[in-house]
Amino acid sequence: MVDILDEIIRKTRDDLQKRKVEFPMEWLGRSLAYNPFMPKDVLEALRSTEENPYRIIAEVKKASPSKGVIREDFDPMVIAQAYEKGGADSLSILTEPHYFQGDKEYLGMVRRYVNIPLLRKDFIVDKYQLVEALVYGADYVLLIAKALSRKELKELLAYTHHLGMEVLVEIHDKTDLIKAIFAGANIIGINHRNLETFEMDMKLSQKLIPLIPNSKVIVAESGINDHDTVIELAKVGADAFLVGEHFMRQDDITEALIDLKYGKNREE
Repeated sequence: MVDILDEIIRKTRDDLQKRKVEFPMEWLGRSLAYNPFMPKDVLEALRSTEENPYRIIAEVKKASPSKGVIREDFDPMVIAQAYEKGGADSLSILTEPHYFQGDKEYLGMVRRYVNIPLLRKDFIVDKYQLVEALVYGADYVLLIAKALSRKELKELLAYTHHLGMEVLVEIHDKTDLIKAIFAGANIIGINHRNLETFEMDMKLSQKLIPLIPNSKVIVAESGINDHDTVIELAKVGADAFLVGEHFMRQDDITEALIDLKYGKNREE
């Protein structure tokens, strides 16, 4: 699994070459004229407030490289509506096809059925993918600091803002954080899972959040399975929590989201 990130990026670039031939950037640009969706205010949706201290980004995710298929009865629209019913503040839609069994078509499908912001979660390395994200209804996109140079990250982030969308810049260490701040990220996601070994470091947020400027929206990612973990991460400064695998393994997704956000002993 050590080279999994590089392998995914290689496959992503190969797929991109084929899509650019089949659907040139000019074609994507023209299709925007018929796009009825305007990007939503992601910063407002994700920033912690006294009324809503634990913002949840619930992930629509069928599989992962380390776990294989996570949810057999996978219906993106049903899952998305269950999340919104449970009080999700945003949805993360996996669109990477080879290792996560995602599809960019899921974005368009879900966009028609929910009113909360959608994240295109993929391995984005090219402006073409950003225009795709907008065409298919995303409000913000994931950029992985470790997968991009400082120059690439800054350019892709600026272009995303030019298109009217926001960016969640995912970091895994101090080097990534420096990249994210240099690029001008408004939203910084701390992934507790090492992308090379898939090992989890739940102390990573505690190490990195004190180094992040106060103005940034901070998202904690991976390994978040209960309300107590949400509380602990919020105490050190996390605004939002991206949760996928935990929800995907539950029979009642709506109830699981409510439990994670409010706790099992919540007032009914």
